[in-house]
Amino acid sequence: MKESELQKLVEELSLAYFNKPFRHRAMFNPRLRTTGGRYLLHSHNIEINKKYYEQLGEKELIGIIKHELCHYHLHLEGKGFRHRDRDFRNLLKKVDAPRFCSPLPEQRKRRKSGKIIIYSCKSCNEIYKRRRSINTSKYVCGKCRGKLIKLKELTAE
Repeated sequence: MKESELQKLVEELSLAYFNKPFRHRAMFNPRLRTTGGRYLLHSHNIEINKKYYEQLGEKELIGIIKHELCHYHLHLEGKGFRHRDRDFRNLLKKVDAPRFCSPLPEQRKRRKSGKIIIYSCKSCNEIYKRRRSINTSKYVCGKCRGKLIKLKELTAE
């Protein structure tokens, strides 16, 4: 899909679902990594992650565009456009837009595998399982504030 096709699709979806024109630019941004798209407050443009279209298809792309158009139209109207705002959540339901985009297949794989590190408190023997290692000289037990020690590191598969 070319950017001109994306622009046309965004304009069509805006008229079809919101009955309002989209008067700014829609573009692909190859630097987006953790999100399907974003609405830029200052320029009012919408950026889309092309990987979502390539890996998950047009249905997912349309959901992302509708989500970003909710931000766009609410912001221009001066209403609550943030994820936590009631106006935003109501408009998402009205146009059947997803609140979050689906994870990419490559993200799902990355999340499942990894290591599990087990820490124990010297004082109360509380066990902590973490995916990331922690600095035991900086952090203490949340229960008794005792010193933490690293017991073992497991690889989850």
